[in-house]
Amino acid sequence: MQISVFGTGYVGLVAGACLADVGHQVTCMDVNAERIDQLNGGEVPIFEPGLSTIVAHNVASGRLRFTTDAAQAVADGQLLFIAVGTPPDEDGSADLRYVLEVARTIGQHMDSYKLVIDKSTVPVGTAEKVHAVIGDTLKQRGASVEFDVCSNPEFMKEGAAIEDFTRGARIIVGTESERVKAHMQECYAPYNRNHEKLIFMSVRAAELTKYAANAMLATKISFMNEIANLAERLDVDVEDVRRGIGSDPRIGYHFIYPGCGYGGSCFPKDVQALERAARQLGYTPELLGAVEAVNLRQKQTLFTKLQDNLGNLSGKTIAVWGLAFKPSTDDMREAPSRTLMEALWQAGAKVQAFDPEAMAECRRIYGERDDLMLAGDRIQAVKGADALVICTEWKEFRSVDFAWLAGQLAEKVVIDGRNLYTPSAVEEAGLRYIGVGRKSN
Repeated sequence: MQISVFGTGYVGLVAGACLADVGHQVTCMDVNAERIDQLNGGEVPIFEPGLSTIVAHNVASGRLRFTTDAAQAVADGQLLFIAVGTPPDEDGSADLRYVLEVARTIGQHMDSYKLVIDKSTVPVGTAEKVHAVIGDTLKQRGASVEFDVCSNPEFMKEGAAIEDFTRGARIIVGTESERVKAHMQECYAPYNRNHEKLIFMSVRAAELTKYAANAMLATKISFMNEIANLAERLDVDVEDVRRGIGSDPRIGYHFIYPGCGYGGSCFPKDVQALERAARQLGYTPELLGAVEAVNLRQKQTLFTKLQDNLGNLSGKTIAVWGLAFKPSTDDMREAPSRTLMEALWQAGAKVQAFDPEAMAECRRIYGERDDLMLAGDRIQAVKGADALVICTEWKEFRSVDFAWLAGQLAEKVVIDGRNLYTPSAVEEAGLRYIGVGRKSN
């Protein structure tokens, strides 16, 4: 099929590359000329395992191309995916300006039937707005061109996006049009061979499904963090509780690991947007408000635990392992590490940080500063530090010689924000271990 994807951010680039990889002819368009130049030069501007290989292969095969020419992108594709950002507005609601700008662009340039597909995470009712903008733009042109709009939300995890796109559990499409259903079945046929993954529903239901899925996962995380905070006060090891409730198949083990809060580009933004949308409808979503409040509070726990164990932090040096909001990505949006570091700097402390992938991103965000040292590896990060804080559960942080670590840390304090270690093993080396809901000796 002839497909154009508007937006070469995380969602757009992964979707475009994966669709090209199964034989579709894909044009990816972006207004960011620097990003398009990078992609045309063979450089993938985001870190996602496997993505660079897929992009390079499909560019070489001629199935994937990148452009800043919107008119050409509209002409190239019969299926037009909108995959631009929907950042939070000042009140927390989703900002649709980029989505509607793409819709206007499509209306300005289309001269034959197009299926416009909302891939961006958008509030309920957005497809109707996209349809109206395209229709109004065509009317202003005095043009009469057929088009459809459907919703096709993404369900990709950063760090596993290729797997999620190609082998995901479901493909949600919001439409009641048989023509649209036929096009989408053809588009996703290569990923729909083993069993039927396509789930058709109304457009509004599809839009709400995306927000509901992310809100449910965020709720599980915040719930488990509440239990961890309670466990600390009851002298209970939350790891026992996690295993106990996770063994119930109705609950399961996914997303019930307590820690220092969730971050990234989806959960914080989407929970907030869904809550604001509900309030605009006159409904108070108390659970969503609590999920958000718990997470904001949880991000403060690492700093609080440091204060409780070290006292005045002014002049202290804190080693931080992990900057990305999760492993297998360089994304630091809403990352707990940022909340921690900014609080430490305000308290007069110095940070020595290391992350396997997010060092350049950290430098981009914070620049050069005297109270931040970006280490070359985890060993350098702890040299001369008073305490160590684990912010991201990268595999290379899981196995540590705790006797060696005790020799590096002046105050011999380890704050394990991801519960990577067994408390007794750390304490036997002469270190003070503080986890999230973990029981120490």
